[in-house]
Amino acid sequence: MNQTEVEQYALDNLDNVTGYLKIPSISAQNKGINETNEWLIKQFTDLGAAKVEKWTDQGGNPVIYAEFKGKSNKTVLFYNHYDVQPPEPLDEWRTKPFEPTIIDDKMFARGVCDDKGELMSRLTIVKYFNEHGGIPVNLKFFVEGEEEIGSPDVDNYVKAHADQLKADVCVWKGGGKDENDNFEIVCGAKGVVSFNLHVKTAAADLHSSLASYADNAAWRLVQALSSLRTPDNRIAVDGFYDDIQKLTPAEEKATQSMDFDAEKVKENYGLTRPFIYDDPREELVNGTTMTINGLNAGYTGEGVKTIIPKEATAKLDCRLAPNQQPKKIAKLISDQLVKNGFDDVKVDYLLGEDAARSDLEDPFIQLNVKVANDVYTSEKVRLIPNMPGGGPMKQFQDSVHVPIVMVGIHYAGSHPHSPNENIRLSDYKQGTYFLAKLLNDYK
Repeated sequence: MNQTEVEQYALDNLDNVTGYLKIPSISAQNKGINETNEWLIKQFTDLGAAKVEKWTDQGGNPVIYAEFKGKSNKTVLFYNHYDVQPPEPLDEWRTKPFEPTIIDDKMFARGVCDDKGELMSRLTIVKYFNEHGGIPVNLKFFVEGEEEIGSPDVDNYVKAHADQLKADVCVWKGGGKDENDNFEIVCGAKGVVSFNLHVKTAAADLHSSLASYADNAAWRLVQALSSLRTPDNRIAVDGFYDDIQKLTPAEEKATQSMDFDAEKVKENYGLTRPFIYDDPREELVNGTTMTINGLNAGYTGEGVKTIIPKEATAKLDCRLAPNQQPKKIAKLISDQLVKNGFDDVKVDYLLGEDAARSDLEDPFIQLNVKVANDVYTSEKVRLIPNMPGGGPMKQFQDSVHVPIVMVGIHYAGSHPHSPNENIRLSDYKQGTYFLAKLLNDYK
């Protein structure tokens, strides 16, 4: 397999797949779902899939499933999602978010990194193999439409269709290059629990002069939030850390081998404050977080409105290490608020996903390392126990029982979920060749 030929093929076939980026498939707003389903079904059908199905039996947005017959008896399962984040704020985009635009080596579009670009690459690989001797292994595609809202129905779909999803290995969405352009092979995902805190202190907003005796919902909430974290940024919830398992020797070695370029990270994200930990590497892999995603209370419009807010709400999430259970964590937080004297601050559980991590010494993961060393050179390859973000990976581990690896096409400046989301075409073509070679060598 010639690398230059495959990479050029990926670029030459961009026009065949960029239509995917033009569909605003926003699950949070229920936009573009049917149109995206139709686009995917047509793509898989035109590529000669042995089976293409639209699953709707478990509710929610449909799952698109496809099978391709290969030349060996090995089967690779791909996981992707077709939904994207809303594009707002629109005035911060350099280009129109649903009109894919190439500027220099970069393609800008909502979803091009997370994660439509990766499925575009995978479809192109199928087309390449169809035209160059056939697909080396059996392929299965599971493409869901609710990842950006927490994949609430994936567990049911995976359990209901476990027989169809049987495979030897799974290649997940995500993965790419870090701040130093090292290619990352990621073997897991953190868990997540998302919840709201809500407090109400009066039947209606009050005149601010009554602050002489009336409590303020905004202050009450801020004080409750402050009670959940220590000055050194640790989570002050009894039992919160109890279930975290120590890293294995292989996981610890991989973690310590990770690059973390502080200055480049600060530059990429425009950070203005010091890091909360001196060495974030182990925190990224096996640490936990509690993040205030947003606060809402009182009047925040133009001009002056002197009131005492009657109620206040905060939206939070916690990123969880393997073995931490989302509902248990939410209960611990609720109990801690009561212990701290904030029994009136209520926890509203929204969603949760368990963490997952594959065995770093599994033969398929080691094959990924070998192929990556050939394509990117061994000096530029990093094995990562898990990403700091979440995803519905544990459901696949529990039902399909296969090693899962994340390899992809993004880079540290891709800005997923943010304005000006982009990929570099150099990464796209190189990542396409890497995955094609991986499938070819796995046969």
